[in-house]
Amino acid sequence: MPAFDQLNQAAGLIIPEIILIATVCIMFLTAPFLVTETGQASPGLRHRWGILTLLSIGCAVYAWIKSPLTDGAVGPFEIDALAWYVRGVTLSTGALLALLLWDQTEDSIAAEVFACLLAVLAGVNLVSVANDLIGVFLGLELVSIPTYLLLYLGRDDWQSREVTIKYFLLSIFSSALVLFGLAWVYGLAGSTNLAAITQTAALTGAANGHQMLTVALVLILCGISFRLTAVPFHFYAPDVFQGTTPSAAAMLSFIPKVVGVVALLQIFPACYGSLQPGDWIPTSALRWLLAVMSIITMTVGNMMALRQKSVLRLLAWSSISHGGYMLVGLAVSGGAAPGASASTGLAAVLFYLPVYGIMSIGIFAALSSAGTKLRPLRALEDLHGLSQIRPAQALAMTVCLFGMGGLPPTGGFFGKLNLFFAAWKENTELSRTLAVILAVNAVIAATYYLRIIGLMYFEQSTVSTEKESGQIAPIAALNSESA
Repeated sequence: MPAFDQLNQAAGLIIPEIILIATVCIMFLTAPFLVTETGQASPGLRHRWGILTLLSIGCAVYAWIKSPLTDGAVGPFEIDALAWYVRGVTLSTGALLALLLWDQTEDSIAAEVFACLLAVLAGVNLVSVANDLIGVFLGLELVSIPTYLLLYLGRDDWQSREVTIKYFLLSIFSSALVLFGLAWVYGLAGSTNLAAITQTAALTGAANGHQMLTVALVLILCGISFRLTAVPFHFYAPDVFQGTTPSAAAMLSFIPKVVGVVALLQIFPACYGSLQPGDWIPTSALRWLLAVMSIITMTVGNMMALRQKSVLRLLAWSSISHGGYMLVGLAVSGGAAPGASASTGLAAVLFYLPVYGIMSIGIFAALSSAGTKLRPLRALEDLHGLSQIRPAQALAMTVCLFGMGGLPPTGGFFGKLNLFFAAWKENTELSRTLAVILAVNAVIAATYYLRIIGLMYFEQSTVSTEKESGQIAPIAALNSESA
């Protein structure tokens, strides 16, 4: 096939991503002409960029629905069931994030903020459709680089600079680990194409303890664990969540986890000779590594969340624990029991991802809506009596907290239940230990989620609403002014 036809065929498989990236280019090229040299923009400019963002996502959704599935593609992209599903999850949650960012950004930087969001969404989708190690790595970087900008835009205080630099340096370190591991995989397989790597691994039996492959996969897992906020690659999360805006924290709590899970499901099955991610059954050593990381991650995340007095730091540790729950599904993908489905754990993870995303984004949206610029909600004390002054936001946050805690009848309950059954049905000592520890951690997590609900509904409000200005001010501040 001529090179032009191959390029045209490959481009036809990534039309949703092309739409998103084209919109990003338009925003970055046009925005400077709509802002003065002093950084002033016409009022309401963010609404135009927000509408353009939603239109772009809508066009990408239409292209996603119309995109055909490919079978055994050898080119740079392949649209399998996993890629089709991930595109849907990414684009739908991307629309929610765009709505969250809409009123949380200034007119002068709105174009850059929305462009970074679209670039991140395109990066996640490129990882899911990539059929090449280079494509996977480029997609990971297309997620990371715009995130640096999104963390810094609109903030000029020392704390935002600190967390941006911290995230930037640690992200570069994790990317270096991933790239080093991918280089080793290329050296073993002699190709960067995932289909070729799969064939080579199946023929040579690379899954049977090849030492170089083990080192390569450990490097890749360590680098991607940064995005999953898995212990011990988690320590940046509390500081970054506390030092950035709730809208940016909402994106950080979900999007990196999606791209991390997808990257693992793209690379690891190919290295073990599996044709499809759903056929992946981790080896004994990898299963133990994922299980240990899962146990430590969800336990540390939940125990540290119990100690927090800051809402954003509590949600950061909560996000870490949810990364541990997801690792449970990856550790038990496949089954040692006769008749166990190879996709049980994977299906549980893929169900858990969008449920967690909706609940997490909902909590940050409620926090953003309930607070003001003069008095943002940051400490747990700020939530005292929130139901009295912001009943709608308190109710929305309560529903989302129920889901995050895995309490019935929310989707979070069914998500954790699926993970529990996936681990229990594998019927091994390791998997059942994972199931029990997951259940115990779910109870611990419900404790601090219910505590937040109790603060909103059963504590006396520490704020007073000024009817004239419509702003929330601390009672202590009002009393001091009157004195």
